[in-house]
Amino acid sequence: MSAESSGASYAAAGVDIEAGDRAVDLMKEWVKKATRPEVVGGLGGFAGLFDASALKRYERPLLASATDGVGTKVDIARKMGVYDSIGHDLVGMVVDDLVVCGAEPLFMTDYICVGKVYPERVAAIVKGIAEGCVLAGCALVGGETAEHPGLLGADEFDVAGAGTGVVEADRVLGADRIRTGDAVIAMASSGLHSNGYSLVRHVLFDRAGMALDREVPEFGRTLGEELLEPTKIYSLDCLALTRTTEVHAFSHITGGGLANNLARVIPDGLHATVDRTTWTPGPVFDLVGAAGSVARPELEKTLNMGVGMMAVVPQGSVEAALTTLADRGVDAWVSGEITDRGDRAEAVTLTGDYAS
Repeated sequence: MSAESSGASYAAAGVDIEAGDRAVDLMKEWVKKATRPEVVGGLGGFAGLFDASALKRYERPLLASATDGVGTKVDIARKMGVYDSIGHDLVGMVVDDLVVCGAEPLFMTDYICVGKVYPERVAAIVKGIAEGCVLAGCALVGGETAEHPGLLGADEFDVAGAGTGVVEADRVLGADRIRTGDAVIAMASSGLHSNGYSLVRHVLFDRAGMALDREVPEFGRTLGEELLEPTKIYSLDCLALTRTTEVHAFSHITGGGLANNLARVIPDGLHATVDRTTWTPGPVFDLVGAAGSVARPELEKTLNMGVGMMAVVPQGSVEAALTTLADRGVDAWVSGEITDRGDRAEAVTLTGDYAS
């Protein structure tokens, strides 16, 4: 055996460069669909390019940046052998954080870490990311696929993404705009979205022993299919609201639940009361609660309970806001109001029992 053939190599260490190249070739067609006129060049460079001269129409453009992942929901995707929806989730988690301040998402980059590169699998993940970017109105300008043999099992993977948006300085939304008497509008989630899956997996699999292929009549599909329901992407709907009516703030309901996330945009001295009787959480929330005997406070601080985004608007904007959302196919309703805080310590209170 020659010294050359017996020496160490990247391939011998578990990294397959050829498979990575194949994955890039497979994903190119999807990335091409997730673009905007401002994108310069194509896939394959060391950095994605975006023509910032497009921002000249702004008087004082502020760039907004956000990054996120999808948590342990990737384990459900891995076990189900379904990879494109997880990319959709990733986009939703990033762009809907951007839009909370009123920013229009411009572009995203992704990071996919795998134990072993299976080109078709990586391409499926990128396909989902690209499709999510189209739904969000932003471009996918680049990314990275990293192979980590020895750290991740061959079938294990994780995803993360970063996004950039822009908003006019004098149109930034947030707590400073909220006033007493404002209405709180809730927008329905598509399900669990991408938060709380450590609790969900512990309850449904470790404690209740349920299988992903279990048919659940309340879902009209299998448990696994319900758990992989993609995160709803609200960015274009929220931007439409800012164009058609006055909006004071948005709140993306993610980890920490409704009350904790809404509290992030409630200013000192004011208080939001949210009425649970105005909506009925989907059956997946009942299943998690019942299967694990999870107390309602624990559910509410972990899961979105059927609300994925909230908007705070002046009373005079409620009708126009609800009309805009209905026209866009978004299930939305008035769920609460803003009042003086008085002597209450908390910024948000949930009242009543969920409608049956």
